[in-house]
Amino acid sequence: MIEQVSNRIQSAIIDSPGDLIYVQGVIAMALVVLAITIGWYVGRSLGPFLARMWENRAGYESELAQRRIRNMCRQAVIFILCSIFLSVYRWEVIAHVIFALTIAITVGLFSNNLIRGVRMPGWLGTVIGLLMAAGTVIGLVNEIEAIYIALESVGINFGTRRITLWWVATIIVTAVIFFAIARVVIKVASHIINNMGNLDSSQKVLAQKLATVAILAIAFVLGLDILGIDLTALAVFSGAFGLAIGFGMQKTVGNLIAGIILLMDRSIKPGDIIVVGDSFGWVNKIGVRAVSVLTRDGKEHLIPNENLMTTEVENWSYSDPNVRMKIPVGVSYGSDMKLVQKLLLKAVNESPRVLKNPKPVAWLLEFGDNSVNFEIRAWINDPHKGVGNVRGDIMMRVWDLLKENDVEIPFPQRDLHLRSIDESAANMLMSARDAAIEQENDAE
Repeated sequence: MIEQVSNRIQSAIIDSPGDLIYVQGVIAMALVVLAITIGWYVGRSLGPFLARMWENRAGYESELAQRRIRNMCRQAVIFILCSIFLSVYRWEVIAHVIFALTIAITVGLFSNNLIRGVRMPGWLGTVIGLLMAAGTVIGLVNEIEAIYIALESVGINFGTRRITLWWVATIIVTAVIFFAIARVVIKVASHIINNMGNLDSSQKVLAQKLATVAILAIAFVLGLDILGIDLTALAVFSGAFGLAIGFGMQKTVGNLIAGIILLMDRSIKPGDIIVVGDSFGWVNKIGVRAVSVLTRDGKEHLIPNENLMTTEVENWSYSDPNVRMKIPVGVSYGSDMKLVQKLLLKAVNESPRVLKNPKPVAWLLEFGDNSVNFEIRAWINDPHKGVGNVRGDIMMRVWDLLKENDVEIPFPQRDLHLRSIDESAANMLMSARDAAIEQENDAE
């Protein structure tokens, strides 16, 4: 159809064969404008649908992401239409260059949006976009094939393989594009796994990590295959690579394996309350290298996975989220002990986060030097919300109830025996005693 239209236009307005080049150039520009118009309308109508589908699949909602998806949809339509226009007719050089430049610019913009959309550096998206555009032009326009020949001529021989500038540029672009696509697939797979209701948090994290490794491995193998690299050639480097892992990366690999083991045996899961050395908090994330432990004061401790495998870890929520608190309370010997016990139980039962089952108790533990010592024992099931705040709430309620009922909370008392004293110090003590006696008499 395009060929018939072009022939009719040419036969109607061409006076000499030389005008054919310019007429085809005008036709090519008109077709490019048509492709851009169709792409704009398709992006406007189909883009929001694809953006919503991406939000549902990847669990990521952003106005910037929606705009990028609409732009990528438009660029894909323009690329497809211009590629069809270029392939269905034998165009002259000007028309061929117009289509090639349009396709190259579209490919560059699409690559830039893709790389920026997966949160890779903006400068990298710009560089890859320019390289993709340049490579597309070189591949489509035969007249500038000299650039390709020049890039292929600069290189070095490495065994039976020749490493050229064109080959290096192709590897860089392919690696970045495949990595960007892999990140998109990883994000979608992670969202799907995260929405699986039959998996707990530990199994979800493990499945996400295994999926990430599998996707990156597939992307790596496909990239090598597309570049035409023989996988058997890599066997030469396997020994050196193994030594590098054994000596230089043993800690990294050890932490990776330890993280997988932790997720498989489910001894530590995201959300658990753990104590490792001086670090207390809940597990925020189990990463490739370390476990993120978030404390109540907002500090995030990164503990290597291997440390959690080799050191003692106190997990408050390993099999049961319930945690028991112990609060000591001392009262004077002249207090009514049964009343004190009732007041302590009333105080702890009024605290909103204390569990009713198991029931809190208040035991008389010992007769101390200066006080009769009780201990409140109560359970909570949400230690991730803090333990100190519950303890403080209970102690404040105990203080108020004991004060209301005239129960004295004693303080340590000591008797001081003086074997010898300076005369001036003795006079000062006697004067202080006489002043205190006079003050008491005046008060009476």
